[in-house]
Parts: sequence; C-alpha cells; structure tokens
Amino acid sequence: MSRHGGHITPAIRFCQHSSVVRTYKEQANISRQSRPCGNETVRRMLRNRPLFQSSAGGSSRTDMSESIAGTGLASKSKWSEMSAAEKRVALLTVLCLFGFGVLAVLVTLGKGDDIDRHLLLEFRPGGPDGPPFGPDWFREAAAEFTALGGYTILSTVVFLASLTLLTFRKRAAVLFLLASVVTGSAVSTVAKLLFNRSRPEIVDHLDVTFTSSFPSGHAMVSAFTWLTLAAIAVRFVENEGTRVVLVGSAVALSLLIGISRVYLGVHWPSDVLAGWLFGGAWAGICWLTANRIARSTHRKQELGEGQ
Repeated sequence: MSRHGGHITPAIRFCQHSSVVRTYKEQANISRQSRPCGNETVRRMLRNRPLFQSSAGGSSRTDMSESIAGTGLASKSKWSEMSAAEKRVALLTVLCLFGFGVLAVLVTLGKGDDIDRHLLLEFRPGGPDGPPFGPDWFREAAAEFTALGGYTILSTVVFLASLTLLTFRKRAAVLFLLASVVTGSAVSTVAKLLFNRSRPEIVDHLDVTFTSSFPSGHAMVSAFTWLTLAAIAVRFVENEGTRVVLVGSAVALSLLIGISRVYLGVHWPSDVLAGWLFGGAWAGICWLTANRIARSTHRKQELGEGQ
C-alpha cells in the first residue's frame, strides 16, 4: 500500500469505500433471501397452504366453496326439473302451511275470538239458544255432509279405492294412499292434543263430539283424504277437463264438510279454516312426493304420470 506523506491517497480511499459498500450490499441481499418471514415468503405460504384442513388432511377453502356451490346448484336443478303444475302446487302448499302457522299462533294468543263468535252466531238468526237457519231437511242434509268427513265413511272409501287400485295392479299407489291418510290422521290427532281448544259453548251442538276443537278433524282429514284420492285419480287420467272436475269436486266436498261443522255448532270457524289449510298442504305434499317417486323409481306405471 503506497502512502504519500503518511496519508492514504484518494484512489486507495475510493477503492476501500467501494469494497465496503459492495460487501454491505451482498450481506443485505443474503439476509433478505434467508429471512424466514419475508413478505414474499408469507404470500407464498398463504397461497399454497389450505385455509382449513380436516382430520383426513385434505379439505380446503376451495373444497368448501365447491360444496356450497354444488348444494345451491342441486337445489336449483331440482326446482328447474319441476313442471309448471308442480311449481304451482308447491307454492300453494307453502302458502297453506304459512297460513296454518299464523292462524295457530292467533288462536293460541286468543286473538280473533270475537270474530269467531260473530260468524258462529250468523248461523243462528234466532239467537244462541235457537236452531240454525233453514228447514229441518236442510239441517238433516248438513248432518249427512258432515258424515262424509267422519272416519267411518272415509275409511270405507279409502278401503274400496285401495281394492280398486289393486285390481289394476297399482300396489305402489295403494301404499301411497294408505301412508298419506294414516300419517295425516295421526298429525291431526297430535295437533288436537297439542292445542286442546274447547268446543263452542254459546250454541247447542247438533252433533256428537269426542275430541278438542282446534283444528277441525273433519275439515282436515276430509280435505287431505278427498284431495289425495283426487290426486291419485288424476295421475291415471289424461283428459285435462276430467282432472279439473276430479280436483274441483274434492275441493267442493271438503268445503261443504267444513261449513257443516260450523252450521251444526260443533266448531269455531277458525277451527275449520285451520283444518282446510293443513289438509290442503298435506295433500300437496303427498302429490309432490308421488311425482318425485314416479320420476326416480321404476314404479312410474304404478303411480301414474302425474303431469
């Protein structure tokens, strides 16, 4: 190393400074590359590492997203597979269930009792102690209509309908009919026990009763039984006009049975309305179930087309 007057020359000083700067930069680069928690390293780890891992060691956020998307697509696919008639029935079923729920809450809270009393007394123009309007034969007709919603008549009709279906080798339709009526009757019984509403006491009863009032068993059971019978019948009928007549007749019969219960003084009007709503909803559920079974099994001929 050369010195001039005991001092380092400017050239030597520049070389030493450049060497020190270069050495510092190299060490800094090595430090950044070997740093375990650098930004690039963290980004790479987050990009490659699953957000969630199951015990099997494989489920990631992508898997969850695909699963959720698959469920949504499956629901959308099921709705798109339904016919226009099925969509209408599904909508009516939901509305009936919603209406029944609202009515059940109102009855439980005691709301609408005044309306019930007013409507019930409309059938008794002579006052609470008087007979309902109409001649004697009209009251007899009301009693006969109400019998069409009783278990004796309905059980007989279901039994004869089942025998008829068996003669045509429609065993699946028979099982479907029996399951619908039996389960619906069980739900009606449970609902009566649950709400345990008293029968009207402001008028004379023109029919014998054994159970509580809400919902009306005659209105509910007759609605889903006659409508289910009509729903099964239309599955084997191609003529649209005949289908309308069958379903319309079942609806009209259910309405007459329900009105006869109020006329005879054994039910509040809200009892009957609740029975209609739930009976219609149950019939809709059964009809939609039959359509789904017919499409997904080999028993399509036994259950009918249902379109």
